[in-house]
Amino acid sequence: MLEALHPLRRSRAFRRLVGDLAGGAQSVAEIDVRRACRRAGVVPPHRQRLRVDRAGRRRYTDCEWDLPDGRVLVLEVDGAFHLEVSAYTSDMRRQRRLTTARRLVLRCSATELRHEPEQVMADLIALGVPRTRAA
Repeated sequence: MLEALHPLRRSRAFRRLVGDLAGGAQSVAEIDVRRACRRAGVVPPHRQRLRVDRAGRRRYTDCEWDLPDGRVLVLEVDGAFHLEVSAYTSDMRRQRRLTTARRLVLRCSATELRHEPEQVMADLIALGVPRTRAA
């Protein structure tokens, strides 16, 4: 059915958006991650992966990459809501409880991801996120 959209203006962008949503994106920022990965030649992340933290709570991570050395890199993308004191405190606790010797949890802001995606991608690459093509 989406193929029928081809004659419409921006049909390609619309098909990508639907694909991102079907792939688990929960926010525009998560779609921005996918776009940044495509542009930087970075393997796209697993999204909304279920994890159980050290307190036994079920948590879903925004983005995860399985690194070649066996570690897992998690990127949590924080929108404006995360700036509230109670949310910030909860986020820090959540990060501590999800971090393990083999799982590194990083954070970035949605604004940073939107306006400086190349810097976020450079940091991820430096930490071992695989490329889809040679740099």
